[in-house]
Amino acid sequence: MRLHQIKIDYMPEEDRLLMQLSTSDGQEVHLWLTRRFVKLLWPLMVKLAEEASPRIRTQSDPEARKALLSMEHEEAMARADFSKPYDDSERAMPLGMTPLLLARIRTAHDANGQPIVALHPAEGQGVTLTLDSVLVHSVCRLLQAAVVKSDWDMELKLPGNVPPREVERVQRTIN
Repeated sequence: MRLHQIKIDYMPEEDRLLMQLSTSDGQEVHLWLTRRFVKLLWPLMVKLAEEASPRIRTQSDPEARKALLSMEHEEAMARADFSKPYDDSERAMPLGMTPLLLARIRTAHDANGQPIVALHPAEGQGVTLTLDSVLVHSVCRLLQAAVVKSDWDMELKLPGNVPPREVERVQRTIN
C-alpha cells in the first residue's frame, strides 16, 4: 500500500497533534503526537532530511551542511503538493477508530537508502513509513505548521532556515 495523503492538526481539547495518514488502497490511520513525542521526533526528522541527500551527507563543513539542508528543503517544498485539501471520505481503519497514542520511534533506511520512520504506541501495532526526500521535508513542514498553532512554547527549526517571524522582523523599516 502506498501513502496517499498526510494531515497533521493541533487539537486543543486534547493538547496533542492528530496525524492522519491515508493510503492509496482506501485505508486510514490516526495517530496522536504529544509534545514530548514531537520533541523526540523532530531531531530524527531533521537527521533523516540530511541523510536523504547525498550532497548533504558527503559535506564535512557544518555551515555548508546547514545551507544545503535549507536549499534542499526549499526545493522539496517546490515539488510538494499542498494544494489539495485532505480527503476526509470514509476509509477502512485497520488499526481502529481511536487514534493511537504514539510512544516509540525508530528510524532506519531501506535497501535503496530511503528513510524509514516507524511510529508505534507503547504496546501494539503502529505504522512504518518509507519516505522520499519530498515526503521527509513535507512532514517537517506539516509538523512545523501544527506546532505553531499549539501553545507548546516550542519552535521547530531546520538548521540554516530563518524562521518566518525573524524574516519579517529583518524586513521591517523603522523610522
